[in-house]
Amino acid sequence: MKLPKIFSKLIYVLLLVFIFGCKEKTPKPNPALASIDLQRGDLLLCGSGQFGELKFSLSCNYETRETFDLAVALLHSFQYTESEKTFVKVIDTDPNCPMAYWGVAMSIYHAAWFPPSEEDLIKGSKVLKIAKELSMDDKQRGYINAIDSFYTDWENIDHKTRAKSFENKMEAIHLKYPEDIEAAIFYSLALFSTRDRVGKEYVNERKAGKILEDLFQENPNHPGIAHYIIHNYDNPILAQKGLKTARRYANIAPSSAHAQHMPSHIFTRLGIWDESIESNVQSTESARCYAEAAALSGSYFEEIHGIDYLVYAYLQKGDNKNAEEQYNLIKERTKFHPKMLTAITYPLTAIPSRLALENKNWERAANLELQDVELDWDIFPWQEAIHHFAVAMGAANRKDFNTVEEKIEVLKELHQNLVNQNDKTKAIQVKQVEIQIKTSQAWLNFRKNNSVKGLELMQEAVAIERKTSKHPVTPGDVLPAIELLGDMLLELNKPKEALIAYEENLKGSPNRFNGVYGAAIAAKQSGNKEKATSYFKQLIKLTKNSNSSRPEIEEARAFITKQPV
Repeated sequence: MKLPKIFSKLIYVLLLVFIFGCKEKTPKPNPALASIDLQRGDLLLCGSGQFGELKFSLSCNYETRETFDLAVALLHSFQYTESEKTFVKVIDTDPNCPMAYWGVAMSIYHAAWFPPSEEDLIKGSKVLKIAKELSMDDKQRGYINAIDSFYTDWENIDHKTRAKSFENKMEAIHLKYPEDIEAAIFYSLALFSTRDRVGKEYVNERKAGKILEDLFQENPNHPGIAHYIIHNYDNPILAQKGLKTARRYANIAPSSAHAQHMPSHIFTRLGIWDESIESNVQSTESARCYAEAAALSGSYFEEIHGIDYLVYAYLQKGDNKNAEEQYNLIKERTKFHPKMLTAITYPLTAIPSRLALENKNWERAANLELQDVELDWDIFPWQEAIHHFAVAMGAANRKDFNTVEEKIEVLKELHQNLVNQNDKTKAIQVKQVEIQIKTSQAWLNFRKNNSVKGLELMQEAVAIERKTSKHPVTPGDVLPAIELLGDMLLELNKPKEALIAYEENLKGSPNRFNGVYGAAIAAKQSGNKEKATSYFKQLIKLTKNSNSSRPEIEEARAFITKQPV
């Protein structure tokens, strides 16, 4: 049946009203976004795409909530690039969603790691300027203002002060909305970002850990809770509290290379080497998958970071073969992504240094060369110092005193470079280079037969080390000063004092190969056969199934064989 013309026209008019009415309701993108270099593109997620469970969409459009929650989950596992891309997807769909802009600003903050670049600070400021102009409720305004306090006046206010401001505002949100799980989690992250990075009181870490542990009971699959528990307990004092969580996190977010790696921080603190190795084998495979999917021009930092922990773990099992194989994967590489990251530059000097020093291969240490990569080593004084320290230790033990003196001067220059930067986030680095200088001077004097001066300087290095926390990117010191003090005391025929030093080291770094062996030798020379037997057995157990060729293991077996049953 044909409709009368009047009805046809009416339907046509109503249809136009409906179409244009819908267009008017569709949010228009803010023109200011065009000037911001936002990450866009398909998400590069290896594996099953599982990053944990959470709900934190607040009042954005219903159709974007799943995407928003994925973005937050990615953020909690430090998948920063993919997190930003996902938040931008929300912005593109719902440009009036203020929390999506919050997410972009959080994705480039990197609270637990290193300060954002100037480029990122400019970007974050622009993004938040748009967000603050949008309509939002009080809770959203609180979140926006909290992260905005970190970006506000960044040209004149130092990083530490701005991070503390963010912490204070997140605490206020947490107290005002105690039922908001994400407020508590991001407050704990803020506490971690403002922790005392040098000392060993772990005040912030304890406070954050308590908040997170209480939340974990009812949210066992939340990636942020598990992740931040591990970070806060990544130290010798609190590590045991994080073991249960460490064994869960990889299963919560199996598609994250970082989530696969993070448990090894706790395993390393506790000397659980097999689980650390398993964790990082999975992490490095996941990282290579991501690098391939992203078509990166250089090796992805998560792979390099994981290899650093693999080499360390293999060395503690006396497994030089596998440690060398891991190093061989990266020693010829020249390009890395992103190239300015500590998690890349640290392993490039630490790994070859460890391979030489842990085996007391002084010739190899003395002849180390900086890896030829596409970056300026002058920008990384702490990382470069590790290389020069290793060469100094190798030269000292080969009695090449001129080289040692030259390297000590280089270390002093690098130390002054760090001091001049006046960057509170690098306080640990300043202290660790100071320890390296003292240690190099100690062994220079000791090998020159000035044992009194050598011992005095070594004890000074240990005194600094006792008050200095571990840098979060590292699996451990390249060579602990307290362990080297034990070595020096053994050479001075003071085995009882050496045993005390080794045992102190093993309390903070359990199951270190050289620490266990040193304790066994010191106990043996002290006439304490019971302790010597215990430590030699520990060394044999430690290296079980590692196919190690280290002579210390044969020495341990020979000693045990001679003991009465």
